[in-house]
Amino acid sequence: MTKEKIKQVMDACYQAKRVRDMMPKLPNGVTPTHIHYLDVITKLELDGADVKVSDISDELGLPRSGVTKTINGMEQLGFVEKKTSDADGRFVYIRSTQTGRDLVDKYVDEYFTDLEEMLRDITDEDADIMIATIEKLYDVMSKRS
Repeated sequence: MTKEKIKQVMDACYQAKRVRDMMPKLPNGVTPTHIHYLDVITKLELDGADVKVSDISDELGLPRSGVTKTINGMEQLGFVEKKTSDADGRFVYIRSTQTGRDLVDKYVDEYFTDLEEMLRDITDEDADIMIATIEKLYDVMSKRS
């Protein structure tokens, strides 16, 4: 890739951040991180899993300590509830509450369903190439930091 093309890629990344900033405004106290975690929890629950912090951590590629801190805050906000396993008290399971599920319905399911219709002319193959490129760029940039 040439220096000029690298600049164009970086400009596209800036534009991508601006696109993310155009997502719907969230209610007070709700962050994009909360929505992302709730989406992962919902997906795991739909797959029939008893969700643990380690599952969320693995799915997001984040350290368990940070996930635990975020989950604790989400519990205080009423988005999730924790339950200790009856069989083994060392395991704590995370479940989304109705409030959490309502947030996913509105800010994930409904929003992305609307976008799906508007973005029909972008193929899955084009999206996969974009995702792979951004992941490669992230890997290179994170090693430089």
